[in-house]
Amino acid sequence: MTSVRRAEPDVARTGTCPGMCPDREREERQRQMRLHKFEILAGTAGDRVPRADPRRAVKEYSRPAAGKEAARLCELRPAAVLLQTVHYLIDEIVPGREGPWAEVYDYVFDRLRSVRQDMTIQRVRGRVAVTILEKSLRFLICAAYWLCEEPIQVFDPKMNDVHVQECFSCLLTSYCTGEYENEAEFQALALLYNLGSVKSLHHALLLPDHIRGVPDVQQAFRINRALEEGNFVRCLRVVRCLPFLPGCAVHRHLPALRRGLLRVFSHGYSSRNCRYPLRTLTDLLAVDSQLAAAELCQRHGLEVAGGSVRFQRSCYRDPDPNPGSPALRLIGKEQGDRAKSSIIHGHRPSPD
Repeated sequence: MTSVRRAEPDVARTGTCPGMCPDREREERQRQMRLHKFEILAGTAGDRVPRADPRRAVKEYSRPAAGKEAARLCELRPAAVLLQTVHYLIDEIVPGREGPWAEVYDYVFDRLRSVRQDMTIQRVRGRVAVTILEKSLRFLICAAYWLCEEPIQVFDPKMNDVHVQECFSCLLTSYCTGEYENEAEFQALALLYNLGSVKSLHHALLLPDHIRGVPDVQQAFRINRALEEGNFVRCLRVVRCLPFLPGCAVHRHLPALRRGLLRVFSHGYSSRNCRYPLRTLTDLLAVDSQLAAAELCQRHGLEVAGGSVRFQRSCYRDPDPNPGSPALRLIGKEQGDRAKSSIIHGHRPSPD
């Protein structure tokens, strides 16, 4: 009789690395001259081999590969160190004092990804995991807005979206394990970020009453309902009232909402003689100037003259996506003078 060997249970491991970057990696990247400029010891940047600052170096993301040895405990950062690393990135790097913010984004994106990798390997759960995921999501969602005018070589919105969706998936699953202070905020953000998604809406409709009834979630429901009804005017009107972070979450859908409104108006007001006031349309489109509204209409094949728009069904066309969305000031004004770090930490704006 052949004996059957039982598989060893998959036991979660707890790391012992006391710093933001394991010693071996820091020394290796220093030797290979792969230190990021944010990690170089002050006064050594001009040396033949710049030295790493142990207080600033942060473990980089390492892509899993077949045959690669498993991470050793001394290279895994425990939960408390992971949270400390996230706070360091947000407080010291995100403000962008040392270069273009696109460069800051690339660095923080990679290091947060590494934090989540260590978190997954160790199966970190509970409040620390939720806090890391929430701050990661705020960073990714805001970055998609802050960098939306950058070329694809500088900022890849599709790659950013992949990580937003992964973080939402982990976070919403984590919320099933207990009560968390910011759950309603992020349930609403998930609904807005995935505006029009049947799966996202179905998930939200199954939430407990005390979450569904929160004003942020109710507002997200109203926008989804207006979109489902094809009422783009109401949809954009509610979007215009959103605070900064929810505005960033819905920002990627604004071109489609405006396109839908102009398509509906091109059918409903199609006439050779009818003229629609550009000032009124500017307000309905939720853009900040008549010039922006006129340019938007012209990109859709509509004639603009004398402060009016002429809608004709036969002239309307769907343009190619334009990264320079006229929504920038609409959402940007909601940020006001709030610092990026404050927003990502989730600090509430002070009342006027």
